[in-house]
Amino acid sequence: MEAPIRVAQVMGKMNGGGVEAVVMNYYRHIDRTRVQFDFIVDEDSQLCPQSEIESLGGRVITVPPYQRQPANSRSLERLFRDEGYRIVHAHLNTLSVFSLRAAKRAGVPVRIAHSHATMGRGEFSRNIVKHMFRMFANVYPTQRFACSGDAGKWLFGDTASFAVVPNAIEIDRFAYNYGTRIRLREELGLKQSNFVIGNVGRLVKTKNQRFLLYLLQGLLKQGIDAKMLFVGSGALQANLQHLALQLGVEKDVLFLGQREDVADIYQAMDVFAFPSLYEGFGLALLEAQCAGLPCLISNRIPGEAILSERYIALPIDRGVDEWMASISNLLSNDNILRNRSANASSYEKYDIHRVAKRLTSYYCDAFSELTDSCIGGRISRDSTTRAVMVSDQ
Repeated sequence: MEAPIRVAQVMGKMNGGGVEAVVMNYYRHIDRTRVQFDFIVDEDSQLCPQSEIESLGGRVITVPPYQRQPANSRSLERLFRDEGYRIVHAHLNTLSVFSLRAAKRAGVPVRIAHSHATMGRGEFSRNIVKHMFRMFANVYPTQRFACSGDAGKWLFGDTASFAVVPNAIEIDRFAYNYGTRIRLREELGLKQSNFVIGNVGRLVKTKNQRFLLYLLQGLLKQGIDAKMLFVGSGALQANLQHLALQLGVEKDVLFLGQREDVADIYQAMDVFAFPSLYEGFGLALLEAQCAGLPCLISNRIPGEAILSERYIALPIDRGVDEWMASISNLLSNDNILRNRSANASSYEKYDIHRVAKRLTSYYCDAFSELTDSCIGGRISRDSTTRAVMVSDQ
């Protein structure tokens, strides 16, 4: 049997975010007898699942973070050349310019840029940097992927071709289960009478969990027996805990940190709240919809991420009153809260088994083409169109 193709997955910092979850989902479900992943991560990563990666046959290789130029680029170029990678897949949005430039210099013929985000509002200085690097988004990759149409157009432009590779999950794992709901609420110290609002994501500015603490305060003042669950970790956890104390809601907030049983925790929720400043797609929103939850979301979420009719898109720049009114309406309509069924056919496109099979085929086809039509160390340009096979589009 031939050795599997080794693909260098350039991850940057692995800190338990959505992009890492997406790539790990791909890795768990690809045909690892044909394709293996090496995870290229910044040496200051905090939550890298190294043991799992190695148990699946992969490797974790650390490099200096991108902020340390030129050390980062030099280390990447040396690594790509020494290991002889034929495919490099970068997940750093605009910052992929560093790794893909290094890959080109090292002679890597297949260089994939993968967009996982869009432009954020209210982040002026960061947006200037993003705009600057975005000018090079189409210079170094040979293929372009994106988690959504909006994410692809934002990074690559309206006229560039790219393939939408869906953020995919094990859909069946998130299906509603009443027994799991009862068990988790007991384990978390929640009463069956509590109205539980949940949020899953890194505790960072873009996820906007501060907004939810003010929402919780307003609901409690109205006499609603509400509780808030935050699933995830991040740099703002201490700040959020301090704000909860200031608002007098600290006893009604549970900071659950990184969890391996996120699929079960959705069952304990009554509503999923997602007030992000921006998202490329929003993996947690997909999971919540598969769990049959009513979803209150920011009106800045890409439309492609909305797969259920059980959602309300609301502004986040006019305070929490509209969010409170929507929750009051939900509480007055018990059928919405009790009906947790989800139409599985709506989520087939995001089934990890289907997406991983296509991704495996893409890597293998691209690798095979290197031997069939590689001239002078460069893969033929018609390979770009093969990327469309990864998605249903």
